[in-house]
Amino acid sequence: MEIIRSYAMTIWSLWDPVYYSFTRLTYIEDESPQKCIFRVRLTKYKGAPTILNDGTRINKNDLMIKIHLHNVRLIKEMNHLKNDFQKGIHFYRCVQQSMPFLAAYVEGHEQSSEIKGIIGITLLNQGTQKLGFESFSFKSKLYRIFKMVALLPISLVSNQSKDSLFGTEPRYLMMSKDKLIGRYNLK
Repeated sequence: MEIIRSYAMTIWSLWDPVYYSFTRLTYIEDESPQKCIFRVRLTKYKGAPTILNDGTRINKNDLMIKIHLHNVRLIKEMNHLKNDFQKGIHFYRCVQQSMPFLAAYVEGHEQSSEIKGIIGITLLNQGTQKLGFESFSFKSKLYRIFKMVALLPISLVSNQSKDSLFGTEPRYLMMSKDKLIGRYNLK
């Protein structure tokens, strides 16, 4: 199984730059992208209307920054870690250290005044509340199944235990722009 995972990581490492070039993803930190685990793109929200804890209302077609983890990099960094606890701590720290970069990016974006917040889709949602995210289930069962299938290869290559891999489902993670900037802006 480890050989298959190794081949899959090699193929994924080769595919990732191609994927990046065909998406509208951008690195937040151009000068030193190794500091930030996020790649982002501007998007229009297509989910159900949602009200965040700070009162921000997210409606269909509102402008959001969609965050994507740089998964291949993250998995390579965690490859030597022995258990899910160590991997979880490393993952949490990478995201936490990247949040100020994300806040600065959103605040400095040319369309900042129109951006409502940030959004991501993940299977890894434990500990995200401590980072300021709110977690929401998908309303559409079909979309949930689509995302489960789409995220399965990442889960398999990441060498997660069966207990942490199965029994979780993809969820939206959201945070309002004001909360992001208020909490993580270092100015």
